[in-house]
Amino acid sequence: MPIVGLGTWKSKPGEVYQAVLWALEAGYRHIDCAAIYDNEKEVGRAFEEAFSSGLVKREEVFVTSKLWNNSHRFEDVIPALKKTLEDLRLDYLNLYLVHWPIAFKQGVGFARTREEFYTYQDVPLAQTWAGMEEAKAQDLCKHIGMSNFNISKLEEIFKTAKEEPEMNQIELHPYLPQEKLVNFCQSKGMLVTAYSPLGSGDRATSIKKDDEPNLLEAEKIKEIASKYQCTPAQVLIAFSIARNIAVIPKSVNQGRISENLKAAKIQLDGSDMQELLNMDTHYRYIDGSFFTNPYSPYSLEDLWEK
Repeated sequence: MPIVGLGTWKSKPGEVYQAVLWALEAGYRHIDCAAIYDNEKEVGRAFEEAFSSGLVKREEVFVTSKLWNNSHRFEDVIPALKKTLEDLRLDYLNLYLVHWPIAFKQGVGFARTREEFYTYQDVPLAQTWAGMEEAKAQDLCKHIGMSNFNISKLEEIFKTAKEEPEMNQIELHPYLPQEKLVNFCQSKGMLVTAYSPLGSGDRATSIKKDDEPNLLEAEKIKEIASKYQCTPAQVLIAFSIARNIAVIPKSVNQGRISENLKAAKIQLDGSDMQELLNMDTHYRYIDGSFFTNPYSPYSLEDLWEK
């Protein structure tokens, strides 16, 4: 799996088709998708164009997608994956992830009432994972893993897994380096992917805090960028790469798409890496509170490390 990929979360219909083609033209060979991003059909059009035109071959591109919360029952996993494959116009995924350790009832986009949630008693995580294992057995995906799983949830999966998870995709940047979780995953032979590596400043206002810090404007990051004659975004991408963590910055700007990929050539020295790690404030841009409303059976402890 190429260590730098193009993220497609928040890429609007009408933008993501071109962004994927620009990325592939620039040399990206890793595209990160998800059913809930509501743009997989357009990403699929870009794949079809890229493959049919000879820009790239299917086997050269590593494609990830994710199982949404409303398809956690064993019998719902494979139909959800087949819908994603249909939308992406692919025969298989390289990697399929359980998007969140949160379960909604079938057909629910975002649960807003207690009746729209399943609990862990209704749909244990082991049941969802068995569905993922079956998807791999049917060769609908080559690798399986999860996203937003903390250590206790990962340990729960390891207890019953026939196929051990290979990836955990988590929010990760200097304000949230997640050293404990990263070390746990790597000790288990799991890879890690960093999402929102640039601080996700372009997400919807409704899920932003009024006082949230701007990673790209942080003085320490700008200082390090100046030292390496690169951009703050490139420093943030290089930060993950230096830790052997895949990273999926999102952009729909052709120049920035290319610029982000070039961050792979930046080698931060040990002292700069330590300074970036020292910026840890445990700050989450994606705090999961939209899953833990007063009607939800879930709490933030189901998601994050204490």
